Amino acid sequence: MHCVVKKPLFVALFFLISSSASAQRSEIGFGLGTFSYTGDLVRTYNFKYSKPAATVFYRSNLSNVVSFRAAITGGKIGASEKPIDPFAVNRNASFDLFLLEASTVMEYHFLNWRDTKRFVRFTPYIFAGLGLFGLSGNVEKTDEYSNVQASVPFGAGVKYVYNPKWYISLEFGIRKTFFDYLDNISAGDPRDKNYQYGNPNDNDNYYFLGITLTRTFYSIPCPTNPYK
Repeated sequence: MHCVVKKPLFVALFFLISSSASAQRSEIGFGLGTFSYTGDLVRTYNFKYSKPAATVFYRSNLSNVVSFRAAITGGKIGASEKPIDPFAVNRNASFDLFLLEASTVMEYHFLNWRDTKRFVRFTPYIFAGLGLFGLSGNVEKTDEYSNVQASVPFGAGVKYVYNPKWYISLEFGIRKTFFDYLDNISAGDPRDKNYQYGNPNDNDNYYFLGITLTRTFYSIPCPTNPYK
């Protein structure tokens, strides 16, 4: 099937398409990495407690530097008590869960790496957005909370262009939550000497560190340039 366009309309469409072709690129990709956690059991990020995770995603490039990404990420998450004080030694808590996350983020790339006139093969980028995550495993479900919670994913990464269709990314993302029961430890009565309580004034967070491989699809609509 061929496109038939009158010349005046063709000229206008050609310039419009030429200026916005980069916004008509879609991408799909997948990645492998790790989930980690900070909370009442592990206070600071520690790769020692990383567990395997994977992600699949769709990306739409809105301009040469701004992209929209929707992703599904899942994997194991857990930790055991880091004995930093006698209280932690007595509590001796641990958890091991499966976490599934759906997220949408906006990405901003610092270099105009999609400009075909420049030979930039990499760019650092940052991202931020919104997400939902669900938990399954040895989580103690109570009426106090739901196993599906909101998160705010944000972070940074570096992309390397292997060729115009394929590129590789290394990314580290933080998931800020509004949830203090990821590790099953939160508020409690200190008078109860079972030690199964933590700090009720801070929430748990989790992290994704991974490498992704992306395939770019060019979708430039008709008409095409007859002078090439």
